Amino acid sequence: MSVMRVLRHDVPASIVVFLIAIPLSLGIAAASGAPLLSGLIAAVVGGLVAGAFSGAPLQVSGPAAGLTVIVAGTIATFGLAGTAAIVAVAGLVQIVLGVSRLGRAALALSPAVVHGMLAGIGLVIALSQVHVLLGGDAQSSAWQNLRDLPTQVVGHHGVSMALGAATIAVLLLWPRMKRLAMVPAALVAVVAVTVVATVTGADVERVDLPDEPLSALIRPAWPDAPLWEIGVAVATIALVASVESLLSAVAVDRLHDGPRADLNRELVAQGAANTVSGLLGGLPVTGVIVRSSANVAAGARTRASAVLHGVWIVVVVLLGAALLEAIPLAVLAAVLVVVGLRLISLAQIRTYARHRELPTYLVTAVGVVATDLLTGVAAGLACAVLLMLWRLARCDIRVSPAWTVTITGTLAFVGSGRLARSLATLPPGEHVTVELHLDYLDHGAFQVIEDWREAYLKSGGSVDVRETHDGWFARATGGRLGAGKSTPRRFGSWSQWQDLDRQRRDAMEAGIHEFERSVAPLVRPHLADLARDGQQPEQLFITCADSRLVPNLITTSGPGDLFCVRNIGNVVPPQGGSDSSVGAAIEYAVTVLGVRTITVCGHSGCGAVRAMMAGGNTGDLGRWLTGSATDFTGSTDELACITANVTRQLANLRTYPVVRDAEEAGELALAGMYFDLAEAKMYAIDSLGLRPVAA
Repeated sequence: MSVMRVLRHDVPASIVVFLIAIPLSLGIAAASGAPLLSGLIAAVVGGLVAGAFSGAPLQVSGPAAGLTVIVAGTIATFGLAGTAAIVAVAGLVQIVLGVSRLGRAALALSPAVVHGMLAGIGLVIALSQVHVLLGGDAQSSAWQNLRDLPTQVVGHHGVSMALGAATIAVLLLWPRMKRLAMVPAALVAVVAVTVVATVTGADVERVDLPDEPLSALIRPAWPDAPLWEIGVAVATIALVASVESLLSAVAVDRLHDGPRADLNRELVAQGAANTVSGLLGGLPVTGVIVRSSANVAAGARTRASAVLHGVWIVVVVLLGAALLEAIPLAVLAAVLVVVGLRLISLAQIRTYARHRELPTYLVTAVGVVATDLLTGVAAGLACAVLLMLWRLARCDIRVSPAWTVTITGTLAFVGSGRLARSLATLPPGEHVTVELHLDYLDHGAFQVIEDWREAYLKSGGSVDVRETHDGWFARATGGRLGAGKSTPRRFGSWSQWQDLDRQRRDAMEAGIHEFERSVAPLVRPHLADLARDGQQPEQLFITCADSRLVPNLITTSGPGDLFCVRNIGNVVPPQGGSDSSVGAAIEYAVTVLGVRTITVCGHSGCGAVRAMMAGGNTGDLGRWLTGSATDFTGSTDELACITANVTRQLANLRTYPVVRDAEEAGELALAGMYFDLAEAKMYAIDSLGLRPVAA
């Protein structure tokens, strides 16, 4: 680990994370009903222990809002000393899980359940802390907090409410000041409003820390309670902390290009931190995405940042406790209200709605708020299982006027009755085509099709069974006549599946008919979602208009993935030129669609590049190529010219202010690629030349 690297990148990042961690740790402790020192202890241990041994070096650990409700209930049941012992034992359970290499097993839990749980916890936190913000006391349940809220509003403490409202205003408005946004909003809000409260002499409750922190540490004691109750509390804290830490580690991996997280090692590190935190009387520790994302954004390169942020907290607690004791509790409550509400992500809600998992999310969230965490999670898991079973038993059966039966999805015995009724509507003596787009076919449903087929053949009709996925029917019949598997036509050109006469007359019409018959049933649900929700493509893909190049085929992408611009020579005219069509697409993709990557893709045998190599171009083609591409006249190395052309177009892209600004802000990446038609292989173009993308 280079000392200069740490000083240049990790020390500044650690200060940013430290400034965020202080108010959050105090607020989470207050919301949990624990001594404020417990939150600071967890933050210190999260930095020093979890940071030092973490399998996700850029992840920052500490007390988490997601465990607030659990910890509050545990303290109410077992007391502070008992909770400390439970946290320590939960850490040992995490260590065992990590050593057993079960880190990835925790990710088998449906994300809809996890995020629904966090949303429910966020709402519970917000409802409880609103009371503190108004100068009152939080109640013991979300329902009581909601029920008593009107009374609290009527009898509010005006000064507390004013301080809390000011804090929320700063938290919401500060990030919009782009030049100052690197300074944490939570720090600015807490410092600014605390200064105002101190200058004005506001009579409000403030942070209260012990005069001698080391002597005030809570000693863990085994709770005087039934063993099964203790076991449930241990398992709850261990599992929730593990899942939240692992999900955070996976999310942090997406924020940087460094080494990927070792989830089993991360679980061991989190367990060690929780054991130490419990023995010192601290709150449970988890990996926290808010602090971790701030750590990455601030430029951290190694685990030194997470460790150092713990060191700074120790220094402040031991030497600067008086500064912390000036903070009004209403200010911390306001921070927690915003943090809690941000656990309810509208983007996640839209995602789960699009993937038809919203019921699981909502059932979990409502269950956590209305009952308790374990009941809510259990209800969410039950909902997820029921949805899975419903999908497994669901299939779409369509009968067209041309006597084509299209069956899509999973065909099991529970759908046999509906299938038999649909087949019974077919008139005798016709030629019937049965299109199977199945990911599973059980024996009961197979027997329905086979019995009907045999009876239909005896009545004088004919049946052709085609499968475009796995050959379930073919395997069940042992490959007998009528159980053939056809090649999916959507992967072949017209010449591969249409006769020459049809190509001359109505190739397009025949292709559309084939799409509506065999492909549309597969993509209709996804297209319906896109029609409702709009497009959210991942990339702007700029490539040649060459008919041999099929972007969605070579990238294995589908509707909604790529925003494509195709022209002769994959050209990007520089900004301000005579042609603005490509510029309009670029501006729309970056500013409206918010694409994160722009890819320029050239290909072998490019006619435009060959025209540039030959030179002497006039007319529209010459005007199009002039000024947008390098002059390759006289060159004989086609590959070098194609890659140079792609590189030139990347440079042209950077002449657009929207591209340049987004790239400098780290919100956009540019990539160059080369597709070899003969090899059907994609290569990346970078400063080192060509390299296989799928090496």
